[in-house]
Amino acid sequence: MNVEAAARPALTQDEAFARIRLLRSPNIGPVSYRQLLRRFGNAVAALEALPDLAARGTRTYRAAPVDRIEREVEAVRRAGARYVFHDMADYPPMLGAMDDAPPILTLRGNLALAAAPCVALVGARNASAAAVKLARDFAAALAGEGFTVVSGLARGIDGAAHQGALSAHLGGTIGVIASGIDIAYPPQHADLQEQVATEGLLVAEEPPGTEPRGQLFPKRNRIIAGLSLGTLVVEAAPKSGSLITARLAGEAGREVMAIPGSPLEPRSEGCNRLIREGAVLVHSPEDVAELLSGFDGTPRSTFREPAQRWDYAEDDLADEPADIARLLTTAPVPVDELVRQTGSSAGAVQLALLEIELAGMLVRHAGGRVSLATQSPA
Repeated sequence: MNVEAAARPALTQDEAFARIRLLRSPNIGPVSYRQLLRRFGNAVAALEALPDLAARGTRTYRAAPVDRIEREVEAVRRAGARYVFHDMADYPPMLGAMDDAPPILTLRGNLALAAAPCVALVGARNASAAAVKLARDFAAALAGEGFTVVSGLARGIDGAAHQGALSAHLGGTIGVIASGIDIAYPPQHADLQEQVATEGLLVAEEPPGTEPRGQLFPKRNRIIAGLSLGTLVVEAAPKSGSLITARLAGEAGREVMAIPGSPLEPRSEGCNRLIREGAVLVHSPEDVAELLSGFDGTPRSTFREPAQRWDYAEDDLADEPADIARLLTTAPVPVDELVRQTGSSAGAVQLALLEIELAGMLVRHAGGRVSLATQSPA
């Protein structure tokens, strides 16, 4: 089994394969994946321990089938893609700073683009002609200044951002998709997606063959925000997915920017609201470049306070879980509040949460918050 270009020499083929299998196993997300690696040292040992951990949560557990992962690895190879793992030297540094960064990405293209200063440029799918031109012009100018333009390959503003960046002839664009690396969506952007993959960088979190679904787009948006020093919203309605990207950027302590529009235009309402709530108003690519050049992690925008980063130390790995069942409801609560109320160690609380998550009964939210799932697992 050859996991093509899977890792630097410290990561064996067996471990690379085990990591993919671990992440594809039921109820394993980015946070629990990292906790399992930390607790057991490697993915091979974590996979062996999963049935016992789940049994303590009164549930039998089966990891992802080996043959399914073999088919995935082969599909990645056929697509001309490769894996990059969270602890590889070339994993995108800005994305890696996020608590819920994808542990494994599949990608095609030039990964060095993710190490350059990146700016996310997002907006409405049904954008006005003026906004589409503005997005294309902003992207071309920013790419010409050495920024990598990041967007989601959707219709409207996203597509214009990629086209503008590519027109600068620097390949300075990253497309993040909500599907598998081998699926083009929307279909009318198949040629553009291929151009991004060959001249820029195409990034996917989901396994090959995954069709885009509604719940996958917020996950895609967190990668767009995470890759970037700042997010610029060009035109957006009040309930636009672009505002999700802006919120995630704000929670990560990145710059949030917006281009104002007429109060009479519904498609400008989202941008105007962002500015009212603390996003930086920008008029030109030069404004964006000035904000992001030399960005030191302290944004000028006040749109959403950065989420508190919470973690526990290597020597705080408990053997017994804390008793937290009575404290959890479907309302999200910070993990550190559970530590405070139980009086248990952080490691004991995390172990209890892990057992509940393996049983399919836990939901993790942004900002280190957790809740019970609204529905029981099948």
